[in-house]
Amino acid sequence: MKVKTILISQPEPKIENSPYFELEEKQRVKIDFIPFIHVEGVNSKDIRQQKIDLTNYTAIILTSRNAVDHFFRIAEEMRFKVPDTLKYFCLSEAVAYYLQKYVVYRKRKIYVGKRTFSELSPYIKKYKNEKFLLPASDMLKPDVPKILNKLGVEWKQAVFYKTVVSDLSDLRNVTYDILVFFSPSGIKSLFENFPEFEQKDTKIAVFGNTTIKAAKDHGLVCNIKAPTPETPSMTMALQKYIKEANKK
Repeated sequence: MKVKTILISQPEPKIENSPYFELEEKQRVKIDFIPFIHVEGVNSKDIRQQKIDLTNYTAIILTSRNAVDHFFRIAEEMRFKVPDTLKYFCLSEAVAYYLQKYVVYRKRKIYVGKRTFSELSPYIKKYKNEKFLLPASDMLKPDVPKILNKLGVEWKQAVFYKTVVSDLSDLRNVTYDILVFFSPSGIKSLFENFPEFEQKDTKIAVFGNTTIKAAKDHGLVCNIKAPTPETPSMTMALQKYIKEANKK
């Protein structure tokens, strides 16, 4: 079956040179971007109920841009003036760069990992006498608390924002040749919106082992998988599949 339409279960990329746009042009396929999940911030009352006092912490661990946004939103709601002495431990360069939206970068103590939490942990270990706050979502990866506990640092996790299933009712009578998922939450959203969903001829593309497992647990066949040594990105995996399918 030739591939003509693809649905990406994420927001449309904001950068003009996204590889998805190049894929769309080169392979002559139509790609739609519809987020299957979205983030909603909790309010300051919820933070207080979690027994979080922002004045107690000397360092903050930021695992995503959402964490950055919602930490500063809550600080503003609570009328908490973020001290210049606060140390920031950012999961990646992208998160650290985004921090500039709220602080003067060169005047702050910022420590940056490469990509994974284990790569950030040596910096946290170096400053193990700090009191760490981890503002996160309600779906934090389980390896994060494990690593922090192993480091033996004083830390506290708080839910600053939640991952919520989006309303996909507009897609009820729409079909795509390929559905692309990047997290178990996306798979969950599909079946919460359409409990009777049947895969039939639709091809399922999945990124990451946890997403593959979630898809299989829901009875889906994973036709396209990334990352692999041959196709480290989803766009590469899609391109490889489309080339082969459309050649026939």
